[in-house]
Amino acid sequence: MARHTVLTLRRQKQAGDRITMLTAYDYTMARLLDEAGVEMLLVGDSLGMVMLGYEDTLSVTMEDMIHHSRAVARGAASALVVTDMPFMSYHVCVEEAVRNAGRLVREGHAQAVKLEGGTDFCPHIAAITRASIPVVAHLGLTPQSVNALGGYRVQGREARQAQALLDDARAVQQAGAFALVLECVPAPLAARITQALDIPVIGIGAGAGCDGQVLVAQDMLGMFSGFRPRFVRRFAEGGELVRKAAEAYCHAVKAGEFPAEEHGWGMEDDVLEKVY
Repeated sequence: MARHTVLTLRRQKQAGDRITMLTAYDYTMARLLDEAGVEMLLVGDSLGMVMLGYEDTLSVTMEDMIHHSRAVARGAASALVVTDMPFMSYHVCVEEAVRNAGRLVREGHAQAVKLEGGTDFCPHIAAITRASIPVVAHLGLTPQSVNALGGYRVQGREARQAQALLDDARAVQQAGAFALVLECVPAPLAARITQALDIPVIGIGAGAGCDGQVLVAQDMLGMFSGFRPRFVRRFAEGGELVRKAAEAYCHAVKAGEFPAEEHGWGMEDDVLEKVY
């Protein structure tokens, strides 16, 4: 299967071909999703919660992102690998943003990076793009700003907020972003922004009017039994499948049913007789 690129994704928007994106944090999951035909794999800083057990994304480091990005890249034969720039990896100055984006590409083997923020971060987007690193922008609910936003809340419901989001979307496109993620934005506003931009818009909790959709793979697979965001649809009950398989394994081991003879190797009796 041919490799998906920034150019093929742009053509998909122009053709009205919806774009598929899911998170991946390791080689095994990346390979499965890639084989399923997912076109973009996001190594999200959500790995802090999904893989590392943090309460939010703010504790994730560059080393965390590089480690997981490298693993995902090994499993992605055709999907475009996009890796999040973690909290404070691009906020201090433009030069540091370019340097850290370069690390994600050089050390993490990412093919593009994603960063949160609008107009204020356009100089960063422009500089990273000048360094020949494709950038995905992220607007709406930006998890790295959870403390400033007062929690995980839908963004853009008021006219002033909606206009600011549209202005930011136009600005990040002008700065050079090749795609935009919109998170937790009212569906009509997300559709308006999608129509206003030439670049692909990927929604999460932003309705069906976007050019594509992204979900955390573990949410999509039903791996969590706790809080379920409104925008998540479970396409499987993977958590229950894993639990039942683990229970069956424990029972088989304790009952002496596993391993059976076919799961091991024998040897000639006369060889064992010589061992003392």
